[in-house]
Amino acid sequence: METIHTEIEGVVIVEPSVFTDSRGYFFESWSERVFNDQVTPVSFVQDNQSCSSYGVIRGLHFQYPPYAQAKLVRCVVGKVLDVAIDIRKGSPTYGRHIAVELSAENHRQLFIPKGFAHGFAVLSDTAVFQYKCDAYYAPQADGGISIADASLGIDWRIDPNRAILSEKDKARPMLRDFDSPFMYEKK
Repeated sequence: METIHTEIEGVVIVEPSVFTDSRGYFFESWSERVFNDQVTPVSFVQDNQSCSSYGVIRGLHFQYPPYAQAKLVRCVVGKVLDVAIDIRKGSPTYGRHIAVELSAENHRQLFIPKGFAHGFAVLSDTAVFQYKCDAYYAPQADGGISIADASLGIDWRIDPNRAILSEKDKARPMLRDFDSPFMYEKK
C-alpha cells in the first residue's frame, strides 16, 4: 500500500498494491495495522454504500461534534470525483479542498479526517461508493456546505444544469454563512 499525503494536513490518498494475473486481480483494501502505521490510528465502526447515476452530487456533508466522523472512501463500480473541504477554524488551509478521482479502475481510497466536509460527483453512468466511518450515523448531527459555493473553487466536472442533488443539499449554507464547530489542532 502506498500513502500519498496531500497538501491539506490529514487528508491522505491510499493506493493499494494490486496483484494481477490471468484470473484477474487481488488487493488488500483494508488493513488496520498498515493504516494505523502509515496514516493514523483509527477504529472504524460502520460501513456505508450508495449507488448513484451520472450527475448525482452528494455533499458536502459532515456530522457536528460530538458525532463527527472520519471516513475512508472508495468507488467500487464506476468513477467519482471525491472532494474534502477543510472546515477547521484556525487551519492554514481553511476553506481549501482536495479533489481526487476515485474509480473501480484505479482502486484509490481517500481518508478524510474529522473537521472536513465531504462530497462526491458521479462521473460514470453508475457508481457504487463505499465508506468506512469511525463514528455511527447521527441524523440529529447532520451538517453541510453548499456544493454551489463558488468561493470553494471546486470544478465538479458536471454541467450545473445536469447536476442532481437532494433537496437538503440544495439548501445548505455557503461557507461564508457557516460557523464551524471544528477547531484546528496543530500536530
